[in-house]
Amino acid sequence: MIEWRGPAPFYFVATPRDVTDQISEIKNQLSYGWGVIPARVSIAGTTITTSLIPKEGSYYVPLKDAIRKPNQIQLGQMVDLVLEL
Repeated sequence: MIEWRGPAPFYFVATPRDVTDQISEIKNQLSYGWGVIPARVSIAGTTITTSLIPKEGSYYVPLKDAIRKPNQIQLGQMVDLVLEL
């Protein structure tokens, strides 16, 4: 997990290369503008809706407090998740 510091901190997980490649093959069918792709993210039984953000040759998966806090995910931690597009 990585952190972006702005007016409020935001936390993300970057997609690995193989997942990024798979998303890239169908991104034009999924994006609703600016390359952003709607998605559902599940971690240990907690599911949220969010949008993937293209950045630095990957897609950043936002980890909202609603999924991060119940699963006690900390900065720098490796995260396993299920991503539905």
